[in-house]
Amino acid sequence: MSSQPSDHHGNHSVEERAERRWAWFAGGIIVFMLVVVVFTGLHWAIMPPSRVETIDPSRLQISGEFVESNLGSAVEPDGSVVVRFIAQQYSFTPQCLLVPADTPIKLRTTSADVVHGLLVSDTNINTMVVPGYVATMNTRFDQPGEHLMPCHEFCGVGHQTMWAHVKVIDKAAFFEQARQNRRLSCVAR
Repeated sequence: MSSQPSDHHGNHSVEERAERRWAWFAGGIIVFMLVVVVFTGLHWAIMPPSRVETIDPSRLQISGEFVESNLGSAVEPDGSVVVRFIAQQYSFTPQCLLVPADTPIKLRTTSADVVHGLLVSDTNINTMVVPGYVATMNTRFDQPGEHLMPCHEFCGVGHQTMWAHVKVIDKAAFFEQARQNRRLSCVAR
């Protein structure tokens, strides 16, 4: 039997260094994930707190901001572009939203009946549309194109047919059309 001195102290320090490295690695992952969450929360936050502005859903088409003659896209007196539309079983009104490219846009919507959800494909627009409240989203479309806008909250047996389009056109063409019509939609008037 050979008697070799056991070096428990040396093995202990190696284990301690390895554990310390893994703890730093795990802590780094946690810090990285927190940075990603904060960055995306600040950078991509386009939706203000919901359920702040209230509206009577039973009077939408009778008076106020969401009467039929006020729906669609419009250039406001201050030059901003505001798009107003209503979600109701099983459609969005208007069915196609016309917006300019490379321009700040404010989307304002409400529900006439039940909870709906809207998602504009290839963008970060995604919100719930709740009866009695106005959902407001500020956004910008970089280039002309078309985007689908389905309802993504089950709203009844016809839910699968509830979708609309967002048609983004050249900024100059949009403002030229806006000079000729107070309200714009994809449908030629």
